[in-house]
Amino acid sequence: MVFWIAAAVGLAIAYLLGSTPTGYLAGKMLKGIDIREHGSKSTGATNVLRTLGKWPALAVLLIDVLKGVGAVIFARWFYPWFSTVSSDTPPTALDLQNSMPWAVCLAGLAVLLGHGRSVWLNLTGGKSAATGLGVLLAMSWPIGLGAAMVFGVALTAFRIVSLSSMLAALTAIALVCGLEQPLPYRLLVITGGIYVIVRHRANIRRLLAGTEPRLGKVA
Repeated sequence: MVFWIAAAVGLAIAYLLGSTPTGYLAGKMLKGIDIREHGSKSTGATNVLRTLGKWPALAVLLIDVLKGVGAVIFARWFYPWFSTVSSDTPPTALDLQNSMPWAVCLAGLAVLLGHGRSVWLNLTGGKSAATGLGVLLAMSWPIGLGAAMVFGVALTAFRIVSLSSMLAALTAIALVCGLEQPLPYRLLVITGGIYVIVRHRANIRRLLAGTEPRLGKVA
């Protein structure tokens, strides 16, 4: 029961953290616009780059990554703390070892969902790639670093952010399946990676049609 209460609270916090509409707020504060009405209609860093410029995009990217990092860090802190203060019998190290990956898994999924389906934006939002990278880096840095490297190489080669993001998601799935990782982490990365790719379905159609804009061009 303690785990499920802690998980519910963790899910809510992670979702609200992910829901913080960074790109939308940047558009409102810097130009008084709704960024969802410009470019690709997304609130992610790529559309911010096209609409607002390099430095706002860099700030949005960093904050979106930190949202993913923060959700995982919060889950790892909150569950042991809540278990200790809400029970007369503190959890053992084995209990925490077994349950912590599940808490991280749920928080990671919630922050991705929050970023892509923000409660503040009528369930619209970004495509969760940057927030997903933050989750990966905090969950297992080798997987996060591998995904980031593939993203960087693909972006350098093709200059297409959407393609680079999807290749990074596929890389993360391959790494989590190939490395020794707890089952919850594998479920998180596979589900989250598929979610990120599905969020790019419009980009996939443009890629197949040869009309997907390259970096520096208007969507």
